Amino acid sequence: MDKSQNALLQLDNPLISRFLFHPRPQLGGPPKGARDLPFKAYDSTSLCARFYPAKADGIHILYFHGNGEIAEDYDSLASQFTSRSISLMVADYRGYGLSQGQPTVFSLLTDAHAFLNGAKSFLETEGRTGPLVVMGRSLGSAPALEIAANVPESIQGLVIESGFADSIDLFERIGAPVAMLGIKQDPVGNLKKMASVNLPTLVIHAQYDHIIPFSHGQALFDACPSPRKLFYEVPGANHNDIFFVDMAGYMNTLQNFLQAK
Repeated sequence: MDKSQNALLQLDNPLISRFLFHPRPQLGGPPKGARDLPFKAYDSTSLCARFYPAKADGIHILYFHGNGEIAEDYDSLASQFTSRSISLMVADYRGYGLSQGQPTVFSLLTDAHAFLNGAKSFLETEGRTGPLVVMGRSLGSAPALEIAANVPESIQGLVIESGFADSIDLFERIGAPVAMLGIKQDPVGNLKKMASVNLPTLVIHAQYDHIIPFSHGQALFDACPSPRKLFYEVPGANHNDIFFVDMAGYMNTLQNFLQAK
């Protein structure tokens, strides 16, 4: 096991997890037209993602949600994507929704690859030829950047919404005792990963985000060397209402960026 893996395993402590993860089960089945897709993690843990389809040759987003969310929460929001010819596949971390196991920082990143591989296999089997983009919101910025930095050839774009640049700063803000555990350097490495991303990249951040400050989004954007990148600030919005304060502006920016030639 290398040093980076050891550092990640340091975070797999109950004192960290109780602040970072807020899993809850799925309550119902998928709405009409949507599907729950089973995937397998590297250790055979059962994972699940909910798929909301649009046209087969349109954009497909593999979406990693925030820490207090589950895929089911997107039942009422998915039409904002599908009506714009964007298919949405929302991945549930371990312990969330129908996914089994216990969430950890290590599995958050390693399972990202399982979701990616499962998504690619599913799209190919279904004859879905449209491009695949990875999107991460808040906590989901970590698995999204894990994919974009390590297997960029597998996707055609990256979207980070309310993402964090430094995990230590984030953990301290949510009250996790990282100092007590002797964790001083950022083991997740979002900023370092972003510095290697040359894919088309969109960064979205709320002006008044009280959980992950605006400066984190700006830092991620500044670190990205991609020749095609865009930063979208949502004026007047906070971490939890970013999608609703200016839904039209948010979705139009996302659609125009993804569908630009």
